[in-house]
Order: sequence, then structure tokens, then C-alpha cells
Amino acid sequence: MLLRLVRYIPFVVVFFLVLLILSVWPSEDYFGPMYLNWINVGLLTALAIVAFVFGVRNLTLDSSSVALNLRTKLVTIMVLMVLIPSTVLQITANQVMTKGLDVWFDVRVDTLLDKAMSLAQGFYADIESDMELSLKQVISDDNFPNLDLTPLGTLVLNQYMEKLILKHDWDSLELFDASERLVATVRKRGKNEGLHSLKSQPVTNAGRLSIALGRYTIDHWVRDDGEYVAGYLPLFSQRRLIGLFRAEVKLPSEIISSARSIEADYRSYRELDRHRQSIQETFMHTLMIAMTLIVCIAGLLALIFARRLTAPVEELASALEQVKSGDFNALVSVNNQDELGSLATSFNEMIERLKYNMDTLTATQSELTGALVNSRQRQYVLENLLANLHSGVILLDASGEIRLMNDTCKSLLMLSESKADKTSIYDFSEVHMKSVLSFFETLQTQNLEELQSELVITSGLQTVKILARGSLLGSQEDVFSGWLLVFDDVTQLADAQKHRAWAEVAQRLAHEIKNPLTPIKLSTERLKRRFRDQADDVKVFDTCTDAVINQVERLQRLLADFSDLATLPKPDMETVSIATLLKELRELYSPYPNLTFEGMPEGEVYCDPDQIRQVLINLIDNALATKAHVRVYVEVTSKDTRFYVQDEGQGIDDSAKEHIFEPYFSTKADGSGLGLAIAQRISEEHHGQLLLLSAAEPTRFCMWLPHVQAGDLKEGEA
Repeated sequence: MLLRLVRYIPFVVVFFLVLLILSVWPSEDYFGPMYLNWINVGLLTALAIVAFVFGVRNLTLDSSSVALNLRTKLVTIMVLMVLIPSTVLQITANQVMTKGLDVWFDVRVDTLLDKAMSLAQGFYADIESDMELSLKQVISDDNFPNLDLTPLGTLVLNQYMEKLILKHDWDSLELFDASERLVATVRKRGKNEGLHSLKSQPVTNAGRLSIALGRYTIDHWVRDDGEYVAGYLPLFSQRRLIGLFRAEVKLPSEIISSARSIEADYRSYRELDRHRQSIQETFMHTLMIAMTLIVCIAGLLALIFARRLTAPVEELASALEQVKSGDFNALVSVNNQDELGSLATSFNEMIERLKYNMDTLTATQSELTGALVNSRQRQYVLENLLANLHSGVILLDASGEIRLMNDTCKSLLMLSESKADKTSIYDFSEVHMKSVLSFFETLQTQNLEELQSELVITSGLQTVKILARGSLLGSQEDVFSGWLLVFDDVTQLADAQKHRAWAEVAQRLAHEIKNPLTPIKLSTERLKRRFRDQADDVKVFDTCTDAVINQVERLQRLLADFSDLATLPKPDMETVSIATLLKELRELYSPYPNLTFEGMPEGEVYCDPDQIRQVLINLIDNALATKAHVRVYVEVTSKDTRFYVQDEGQGIDDSAKEHIFEPYFSTKADGSGLGLAIAQRISEEHHGQLLLLSAAEPTRFCMWLPHVQAGDLKEGEA
């Protein structure tokens, strides 16, 4: 009972660690460094995960394992020996830190620093107050020179400035004119009355504010030689600015140094007071990090010590398990000469005797299983051969049950994943699989030994032409009898033969017709220019000659279509935006009010933009010829991009629907019958297809292009 409770101790530790993680999780009102919280969270989480994995491992392993039970006890006891004192130390240190901070930030210290700060601020206030009083006395001085009669810079005004600097104990007095140019300067040097100089500091913003307000202002600045308090006094005469006085007083360096020191100490103290909680939490988290690291190290050392102590017992138990499972090579290493070493030696001797007996039995058994192994090897070779064939293969027994079907066959017959595991040929009852079932039934009912036929399978928007061959295997007296069906994809071969045949026809027609067309056209134009005035009926003459010229031009356009069909260039593939392609077409057909482009889907298609644009223009032109409403829209799926052109016209007859994509077949009186043939060939060159989805109400064409990139195409296919 006690052992079972010990095995659950790691989960109790995990529970308390989770509570501790929640307590140190960073919150919005936390003041300390955030990274310490996350370090604690990370360490505690890692420790909780290790404890949880350790506990789960103890539960999943065999509870009767002596080494496991002993190791669990040792690790648990050593971790608790470190964890309990560390927790007490953490709590004690937190209390000591709290008391220390309370003593450090005592009310008496706050009061003392506040008084010192008030004293320093009062010194600056007294200096500025003295400066304001002196400037007021200058304003009310009855002996102030009349500025209307005394120009700036005269001796009388300079003498008055010298009296002011001695009277008010200023360090310097400067006079600026209305343009802020220095006119006169008086400086105090020892007991001398003054010295004039034109070099001085420019007027500050406080001086300009004094001019704008029309009253004195006080400014304060710091130079290399010390701190100064300056007073600005504007001089007006009849509400007109005449000049500006600037009086300066240098503050005592010893007092300033002390005031600044008090201010810095006050700010530091307030900064520490504001971060008091942050300091406490930083100390707490730092100590917790150290405690967690100590617990981790203690756990690691305990695990290493327990492993070294229990390794011989665990090795012996593992060897017993291997022997129980039939492995007689499980020998135990003898590292010590104690009781465990003696036990390991006896165990190895027993295993050697058991191994000798088992080898004798195995030699007899191997002779009996040799034939079975050879049979399985042949089956493995056959399965690999069928898996690497480019042809689809189905092996059927006498009842039509599928005994073997390779992956190539599933791909050729376009079986979805949900229907790929068919068990009988009679399960091929879907619409696109009926031709395969009919082929097998013909082979079966007519008792033919061999049968070959070409099948067309259409699934969704994809059509595949397959060459099917069937053979009868064995007879009813044989061990196995059934049928072997082999399927080959001949879609590209059939299309290539069809294109080659039509290309040869187009080249021959172009060769036979092209040569006489140009002389006929030139001769007709020459007759028209030469004999038009001599004709009895000019209207009839023009009608006849124009008819000849128009028909010749029509034949030339037809020959151009022949040439495109015979020598269609390889597509120049690039990545094209679907929205950009549709916008170009919408601008091209903007004069047609009965044409609607619906939606501008995002995405790209890898194609030759000129050829794809040619296909869409051909489809749109055919649709617009019906004079009905036309819709153009695009659907983007996970596998392909589908362009739809739909019109509400009269539609296409059933007799014409079967030949709509054949060259030289057209339902128009003036059509060449090559537009849709060229469009379909362009689609096939792009590894896609052009389909007639609906012949009427509405008439809908669809061109789908697969999602491929340049690297997905084989060399020479792009």
C-alpha cells in the first residue's frame, strides 16, 4: 500500500508546481522585471513536465520491478530533502526582505528628504525673487535716462548701467537693441566698476517672451563655468520697443553642488520608493530561480545516484524479460564481485545452457521453413514489380473478386480514396467506371481468352483514354483460375495522333491553296483599277471584284488558322494573376453591355497569358454572336483553376455537340471550324482541358488549368 502511494508522489508535486506557476505568472500590475517571471515560469514548467513524465513512466512500467521501485523511493526522498528546506528558506527570505524594506523606507527618512528638497528649491526661488525685485526697482527708478533723448550706446546710458550693476550686485548687465543686437555690456570684476565688450550670449526665448509680454521675465541656464540666473527687462518709449536689458547673477558653486546633490538623492530615493514592490518581487523571483535550480540539480544527482545503484538489478530484470520473450543472447555484465555479481554469473551460465538447447531446435525448424521463405520471396518480388509498373493491373478470381490491384490502376481509373479499396469488379458501377465493367462482362460472357479494347473514362472535368487488355488465367481444374486485366493510358498518344493527322491536312491545304491566292487578289485589284471606268455597269463590276477580293482575304485568314493549328508554338509559361487577366478582358469588351464579368478571384495561374487570352477571346466571341446575355466567371479550387463562359442563346444541337471540337467543323456560315480546335489544343498544351459542360439553357464552356509551377513540369513540357 505504501509503495502505491509513493508512485503517486510525482503527481502531487506536479499539482503544487502548477499552483506555484499560477502564483508567479506575470500580471498587469506587476512592477518587477518581466523576464524573471518568465524564467521562473519556464523552470517550474520544465520541472513539472519532468515530474509528470517521471510519474507517468512509473505508472506505465511494471510495478513489480524491484529496480524501479527502489529508484522511485531514492529519487523522491532526495528531492523532498532539498525541496522542503528550500521552501522554508524562500518564505523566511521573503519575510526578512519585507521587514528590511519597511525599515529602509521609513517615514522619518521621507520627511528629512522632503525638507532638504524644499530647502534646495527655496534657494533657487530666493535668487529668482531677488532678481525680480531688482528689475522692479529699475522700472520704478526716477533717474532712468530718457530713451527719447538718450540714444542706445551713449556714455550716459553706459554710466547708468554701471551704477545698476553696483547697486544690485549683478555679475553682468547687457543692453540689446530692438533687433536683438548687443549694444553695450557691463561686467563686474572685483572692485572695478565695469568693462565693456561686444561678445555675449544671444537673446533666449525668455527674452523674446519678455518683449512679447511687455514685462520682465526670469531665465535660468547652465554654462561651462557655472549656473546663472538672468532677468530680461524690455525698454519701451511711447509704446515702441527701444531696447532690452539682460542682467545676470552667477550662483555660488558650492551651494549649487549641494542643491544638485540633494535633488539627485531625492530623485533616487523616490525612484527606489516607487519600485519598492519591484525590488521585493525581483528578490523573491531571483531566490526562487536559485531554489528551482537547486531542486533540479538535486533531482538530477538523485536520478544519477539511483541509476548507478539500481542498474545491476534493472539489467538482470531486463535480461529475464528478454529470455522470457525468446532472446537467449541477453547476458548480464559482471562488474562487481559482491552478491549481485555472483547472481549475474549464475544467470549467464543458465542462459548459455538454454541457448545451446534452443540452437538445436532452431536448426531443425529452419530446414522445415526454407520452402515457405522462398515462396514469400517470390511473392515480394511480384508485388514490387506490379507496384513499379506504369500500367494498371487487376487480378480477378473466378467469381470476379479482386485479388490484386496496383496503385497505378487506381490512379488511371480515377478512384477516390474512399472508393479505392474495392473488393469486386462488380463494385465498378459508377458512371465513369461502367465501361470497365462492360469490358470485363464481354470478356467473361463470351468466354474469350484475350480481349483488347479502347475505353474512355470521364470523371468530373478530366477525360482519359485507356487501352484495356484482358486475358483468361488457368481453367476450372487448375489451382487458380480467373482473369488478368491490364490498362494503359493512351490519352496523349491518341491526342498526338489526332493533332498530327490534322496538322498534315492543314499543311497540305495551305500548300495547295496559298500559292494562287496572292496572284488572284493582285490581278483582281489591278482589273478594278484598270477597267473600272470602262465597265458598262460600275456597280456590278465593283460588286464582283470586291467579292473576289473578300473571298481571297477570307481564304488567307483560313490559311492562317490552318497554320496555327499545324504549327502551334509551345506555350511560354509564366505566373499570371487571374484578376489581371480578367481585368484586361473586361476592358477589351467594355462596349458590350450584355457581357458580365462576375468577381475577381485572388490567386495565380501558371500559363502562357497570350494563348490563354486567345482561348477566352474565342469563347467570348462565340457567346456574343448569340446576341444573348453572356457571363464570364472563374472558380479556384485546391487542384485547378476553372474559367467559365456561359450564354443564354439557343444553344448547340445534339448532332453538333459531338463534333464541336473537331477541326473544320463549324455551326457558323462564315466560320473556319478551327477556333475551338485550336482552343482545345492550347488547353491540352497547358496540361488542362476545354469542355462543353452544357449545350443549351444555358450554353456553358469550361477551361480548367491545373495548379503547377515551373519546377513541377518535366523538361520539354513547359
